[in-house]
Amino acid sequence: MNNEIDAISARYERRKNIPGDRYARLNPAVNAMVQERQRALLSLFAQLGIADLAGTRVLEVGCGSGGNLLELIQLGAQPQNLVGNELLPDRAEMARHALPQAVRLLPGDATQLGFEDASFDIVYQSTVFSSILDDGLQERLAAAMWRWVRPGGGVLWYDFTFDNPRNPDVRGVKLARIRQLFPEGVLSVRRVTLAPPIARRVVPVHPALYGVFNALPFLRTHVLCWIQKP
Repeated sequence: MNNEIDAISARYERRKNIPGDRYARLNPAVNAMVQERQRALLSLFAQLGIADLAGTRVLEVGCGSGGNLLELIQLGAQPQNLVGNELLPDRAEMARHALPQAVRLLPGDATQLGFEDASFDIVYQSTVFSSILDDGLQERLAAAMWRWVRPGGGVLWYDFTFDNPRNPDVRGVKLARIRQLFPEGVLSVRRVTLAPPIARRVVPVHPALYGVFNALPFLRTHVLCWIQKP
């Protein structure tokens, strides 16, 4: 397990060589993808009857620099009810600077976190599992996340489903694999996010083209998924 954890850290270190604006929010294509995901999340919450996040306890596994947790705060979640975990020290430091001090941040391997069962209403992961190439580690992490969710709560999942032939450091997580990882879960699934290579080409031409191309479901590369615990 430690070998895979070390390998994940090395893969992210290599990503630092990717041009800095590819994932920057000031990049119009990135901003279009983020805004679409945010709208899809709001629609999913409405479908689930989640109208108030004030009392919702949330853990994000692999919280990165804190952007998703900050979004939840903007939607009404209370910082003292939020916990973020991040493997990479530099990203954890960025999250600490970005988030209110009341948000609890825990560094290191998420499978080693010592939460009691049913500690959270939502356990959130965003493009974490696609960075784990070891099936066993995926399964251990999914099992831990499932234990931490209370009955009636759920795992909130955002990740891509297709392999990237240009990036051997990631692996798409298909819907069938999600069902394998959470066999007891009841899934609500939405296909989202225009394929990034297409988005990077069409959005600079005109921002409205993102919606035009994204209207074709087969061009969407990610799923936003609610995995409810009975």
